[in-house]
Amino acid sequence: MVSPVTVVKSEGPKLVPFFKATCVYFVLWLPTSSPSWFSALIKCLPIFCLWVFLLAHGFSFLRANSNARKILAGLIFSSLGDAFLIWQEQGYFSHGLLMFAITHVLYSAAFGMRPLNPAAGLLTGGVSAVSYALLYPYLSGPFTYLVAVYVALIGFMGWRAIAGVRLTDDLWTWTRLSACLGAVLFMASDLTIAVNKFCFPVPHSRAIIMATYYAAQMLIALSAVECQDAANAAAAAQVVREKKRM
Repeated sequence: MVSPVTVVKSEGPKLVPFFKATCVYFVLWLPTSSPSWFSALIKCLPIFCLWVFLLAHGFSFLRANSNARKILAGLIFSSLGDAFLIWQEQGYFSHGLLMFAITHVLYSAAFGMRPLNPAAGLLTGGVSAVSYALLYPYLSGPFTYLVAVYVALIGFMGWRAIAGVRLTDDLWTWTRLSACLGAVLFMASDLTIAVNKFCFPVPHSRAIIMATYYAAQMLIALSAVECQDAANAAAAAQVVREKKRM
């Protein structure tokens, strides 16, 4: 198992730009009432830094790791979704919804279908169903089915992330837990968006939404790299075991 000290030493410095960009967003705290390209840039900057975080591991890493490529693509669509949501009051909310829907499809593909873990599927399915049932009375027009599709997609993504957490697996702590926590935070962030937009104002909603969102994206990006590190460690351990048998 990859130790936490190793993770901090190897990945921590690469995440410094992300933390700085996140601080810039919260320090500037640009008003949402006057959307601009500058406010869109500041909002997207932490996600851009996560692009750089993955790219910093080298193109050979991305070529060898299809899951990392999918997560990078998901981050790209996320930044487009962030930009559209800056102008959501001007009619671009559904555009942002589409970009994030594509993001969840890509993340689901990266997390894979093994192990299946039906119990995790029932859990996320139940949470998704309850969430949509609470939102349904406040929805109208196209959002009645658009939100339903989106809830299903993010619920599926959450299932695939949570399903990978296996307590009997020596690698579970650092390979899958990061993705699991990221998916749960993403779901919490989006549920807060939906309640605040369609149901009733949520106190400090913007702070809650963005803090959980940035943390979610960081954890999901970190899981892509950590999976590769863990795979390398497992392969090295297998080689050592085979040598001992000889």
